[in-house]
Amino acid sequence: MNRFDYSYPIRVYFGQGCFEESLRKELKSTGKNILLAYGGSSLKRTGLYDKIMSILQDEGKRVIDFSGIMPNPTYAKTQEGAKLVKEHHIDFILAVGGGSVSDCCKVVSAQALLDEDIWEMEYTHHRYPNQFVPMGVIVTASGTGSEQNNGAVITNEEKQMKSPLWGSFANFAILDPDLTKTVPMKQVISGAFDTLSHCMETYFGKPSQNNVSDEINEAIMRNVIRNMRAIKQNPENDYARGELMWNSAMGENGLLKLGKDTDFQCHMIEHQLGAYTDCNHGQGLAAIHPAFYRFLIPYNMEKFVRFAEEVWYIETTNKTDEEIALDGIDALSDFITEMGLPGSLSDMGITDDEILRKVADTTIITPGCAKQLTPDEIYTILQESK
Repeated sequence: MNRFDYSYPIRVYFGQGCFEESLRKELKSTGKNILLAYGGSSLKRTGLYDKIMSILQDEGKRVIDFSGIMPNPTYAKTQEGAKLVKEHHIDFILAVGGGSVSDCCKVVSAQALLDEDIWEMEYTHHRYPNQFVPMGVIVTASGTGSEQNNGAVITNEEKQMKSPLWGSFANFAILDPDLTKTVPMKQVISGAFDTLSHCMETYFGKPSQNNVSDEINEAIMRNVIRNMRAIKQNPENDYARGELMWNSAMGENGLLKLGKDTDFQCHMIEHQLGAYTDCNHGQGLAAIHPAFYRFLIPYNMEKFVRFAEEVWYIETTNKTDEEIALDGIDALSDFITEMGLPGSLSDMGITDDEILRKVADTTIITPGCAKQLTPDEIYTILQESK
């Protein structure tokens, strides 16, 4: 493993039924003016909005709504939120939802205290904010692990870029599996695959030698797969919901990345695909990952063999390393189909070669978990994903 320093600033409340008690506890130490941030109508339709408002009012808070945060949050939406924070002298931001709401609020938290544009600050001047409006997260859609870090994926429509920005850590995150019942099953499965993707992209980072972070990661991946199957079979399986929620947190709270140079090239490809098509993130990852990994097998054979053996329990007798590695990726592909996720970009209605070429040419290139890709190689992978 590589050298590392580790500190973790987020208080995490986990467990079935922990939502109300945890929120009341945290509200004792926040300011009076609360920005309540959320996405669409499901929060109100399920009654969760009314429950949260009742708690906020009981605690003597003044609430300003910030609604309509979209699945791929736009840069314009973050600026709208920052304006509300300034106009209403917001003391605390409460984000309720999945990764999109959390990501948006991390940037709002930072932008509200800046006199300059945060996108230009980070991408042109390579400086990062260090003051933030405090925020907390109530997770209703797990999978992204967004509540566990300060990274935010934002779509800048003007620049046609879906890229990371660095904003605020949450003061606290509430992970109550009961709240995931407020979102459709399709979103639960898609989010869980995003968790699996986070784990895989960390696992195939460097070093490739066996290490404790990767061995923990193998256990998390096996757990994700097992509990995705369990919840697909029985959506009322509360235990499986809790396991998937904590898997999501583990994928992004930093533990699996300790001592690793992680590489999220597949995420970067999917982010740009989302910038051009506004596709669902987890579904896009499902469509791309098998072709992406088949392309990379020759450059990290030993790790792909271990992935096949330890995560998918591939039989290895009388097989070459390449056959074992390919069987592992076939198992991943079969699992994607089993879960009802798209097995190809065509399944998502994405077939325009001109769009795929633009995605390949504008994707942020990372150092590479096995090799550094070129735009032409990314285009080849996208073609294979069709």
